[in-house]
Amino acid sequence: MKNNIDIDNLFKELKGSFDTQEPSTTHTANFIEKLNTSNKRHNKRSWKPFAIAASIAFLCAIGFSYFYQKQTTNEQIAEIAPEITETKFYFASLINNQVNELKKETSPSTKKIIDDTLLQLTKLENDYKKLEQNLVNGGNTKLILSAIITNYQTRIDLVKDVMEQIDTIKNLKNYNDENFTL
Repeated sequence: MKNNIDIDNLFKELKGSFDTQEPSTTHTANFIEKLNTSNKRHNKRSWKPFAIAASIAFLCAIGFSYFYQKQTTNEQIAEIAPEITETKFYFASLINNQVNELKKETSPSTKKIIDDTLLQLTKLENDYKKLEQNLVNGGNTKLILSAIITNYQTRIDLVKDVMEQIDTIKNLKNYNDENFTL
């Protein structure tokens, strides 16, 4: 309540000292006109440079993508060492066939060894991809090609060894089953 009394007293004391003159009749119209022209100038100026910059960037991006089409790793390898493409196709199909045969042999007694083998094959595949990248990056071509072939041979030998181990496990199981039934 005290604030209301203070405000009332303040207005009573200041009575007569307020500016009571009215602005000219065109003051409001002039003020609104200045606001409108000020806004128009800023709006025109703000979007034009951005539109021009965006257009230039868009045209540069289209031109760059048109003239610079990056080759895939396989295409680059085919240019560096054409014989590796045929070798890759041969070994990859051979390995895939062996892996499919390996997966068919899955049983409770062979599951762990097959899972471990698939994990090792994945690691060897990752090593192969690194070798391919080294070949593309300009490493020693003969040395890298030799390492690639060794990688393929290692994968094939791994799958063959595991298939032999699975056969041994199956034979041992059959032998135990025969002895157990007698």
